Amino acid sequence: MENIYPIFERVQSRTDKERQLQQRSVVLWFTGLSGSGKSTLALALEQRLSAEGFLCHILDGDNVRSGINRDLGFSDAERRENIRRIAEVCRMFVDAGIITLASFLSPSEELRTMARGIIGKDDFVEIYLSTPIEECERRDVKGLYRKARCGVITDFTGVDSPFEPPHAPQLIINTEERDVEECVDDVMQYIRPRITLK
Repeated sequence: MENIYPIFERVQSRTDKERQLQQRSVVLWFTGLSGSGKSTLALALEQRLSAEGFLCHILDGDNVRSGINRDLGFSDAERRENIRRIAEVCRMFVDAGIITLASFLSPSEELRTMARGIIGKDDFVEIYLSTPIEECERRDVKGLYRKARCGVITDFTGVDSPFEPPHAPQLIINTEERDVEECVDDVMQYIRPRITLK
């Protein structure tokens, strides 16, 4: 770290940016199996937040892996680095006063704990999409479960790689039982007091 001189203490404060944007920033961390509805819910929530005048941004697994993390594969070490980088980016967005919707499988409690530690526990809202795997497979818009069941894809979460449900998420949503707008209502009801500048 020699010859690195951070200027964190000299940049405009998060409080100033939140006041300018008239909102409080937070990271909404969506976790769940592939096909559970993470991206769908994040996209619908983005629309609702924008319609209500909130500035937000989505960080989605496939988008991030096609850009900043395109050099990473799916080994345990690379999955960890994927989430570490994402969490660091989320922290920068929070410092900029932006509500961040982070949609990532993040299959283990260890990975989510690491992300929470980087972002800050007070700025990290964990939302678990508890949609059953049978429903996720039924949707399978990318054909990933089929490929995993046939052995074309290995180490696929939910098939031959484990998914650990969160121990104590702030919200649990089952997208099999409720439509997208109802799910958005649930999230908005929970976060509106958190993001409204007092």
